[in-house]
Amino acid sequence: MRGIKKAGAKILLFFAVLLGKATVWLSRLLAKGKGSSLPGLVALRIYPDVLKALAGQVRRGTIMVTGTNGKTTTNNMIARIASGAGCAVVANREGANLITGVTTAFIKKATLFGKVSCDYACLEVDEASFPAVCAHARPDIVVITNFFRDQLDRYGELDSTIKFIRSALEKLPSAKLVLNADDPLVAQLKAPGREGAAVFYGFGERVRRPAGAGREVKEARFCPFCGFSLHYQYYQYGQLGNYRCTHCSFRRPKADVEGVRIQVEEGSSCLALFPGGKITLHLPVGGLYNLYNALAAFAAGLLIKAEPQEMSMLLQDYAPATGRMERYHYLGKPALLNLVKNPAGFNESLTVLLEAKNQLDVLIAINDNAADGRDISWLWDVDFEVLEDRHRLINFFVCTGQRAEEMGVRLKYAGVPLDKIVVEPRLKAAVDRVLCGPGQSAYLLATYTALWPVEKILAGRCQKERTHAAARMPSVP
Repeated sequence: MRGIKKAGAKILLFFAVLLGKATVWLSRLLAKGKGSSLPGLVALRIYPDVLKALAGQVRRGTIMVTGTNGKTTTNNMIARIASGAGCAVVANREGANLITGVTTAFIKKATLFGKVSCDYACLEVDEASFPAVCAHARPDIVVITNFFRDQLDRYGELDSTIKFIRSALEKLPSAKLVLNADDPLVAQLKAPGREGAAVFYGFGERVRRPAGAGREVKEARFCPFCGFSLHYQYYQYGQLGNYRCTHCSFRRPKADVEGVRIQVEEGSSCLALFPGGKITLHLPVGGLYNLYNALAAFAAGLLIKAEPQEMSMLLQDYAPATGRMERYHYLGKPALLNLVKNPAGFNESLTVLLEAKNQLDVLIAINDNAADGRDISWLWDVDFEVLEDRHRLINFFVCTGQRAEEMGVRLKYAGVPLDKIVVEPRLKAAVDRVLCGPGQSAYLLATYTALWPVEKILAGRCQKERTHAAARMPSVP
């Protein structure tokens, strides 16, 4: 009987992989997206245990990255580090982070008979999907970036998201954790007496921000253990910073991988201090987000015994994923494309606009499809009010996408002059207007489902820059 079940499972696995691969091919042939989620959906319908069967073949370990912002960038950095160390890697690099996308990553790597040859699986996982994915692909290392309000219609309040993660971690007592020391919502997840090690990363000093930055609402005002107020010595952005509880012993833990001498002007860099040494990390992309992502990837790399010098070299040449601060040129005019999906990330992008030295033309593309979040009330939590007195370097804001009008209204109530607000729901017309505008540079900000269409338009009109040395836009994946 057991032999029959085993044979049946092999047959189902074969057909699940076969039809999954066929779906990848058809998606690309018909230009219906990147084929990063649908193949996994098809395969799971045929054989619900396909992910468990494929993920169970990983030889050295599975690394999962979850949290609100930075998942795609951090995961791709870790995959680059593991590959650079000579390891075979499975990774969902496109950012498809539900169980369907994770399954697709394995299907692409597998043979028709369901054989996967890899040393590490580097998997970005959606917060709400984290428990389900862990049940099929048990991680050895879990990296948690940060927690911010994001798509309340999907996740609910932050407490719900953190409960998802905590409940899954309780079932993974031996997994090693890589936690953001600067975020109290993340740092609280190191439970006393936990079997698996916890490695903390963060900034060891305050990063100087431009005027108007860091004014957004803080998520963590109270201690997660006793409920008393948290006192901050300083903030980096959002609730990230140097904190301590005014009543109990909870405070920012000492980071095992700590960034000092931080610079985010041209690209970004810091001196990373770690047990046994120190090394300079330089990224060709700017922004505090990216330095946090690099520290997280470096900490994970130490856990898999990657060489620090090699990691530094690999991160120095890191190229961001689609929409994570991609740089284009249109007739000599630089244009940067960046993903925005929640208040914290959008505020960091606005910080970049405030630091601009020349005239800008700005596009904001807002959709409200399921992947974006149906509820766009989060736009009212973005600190657009910083633009009221500081919009002079911006020629105009072109609002586009399915919710172009609502975006225009939000800018109006933030104090942006009406003659600088252009509502153009048609994406192609909106992109053309920004590219052909009088500004010396163009910034294009887009939500998930608007990102790929905007990127496709830019690819057809512009020359994509392969190096990112001068880029200053923060990546908010």
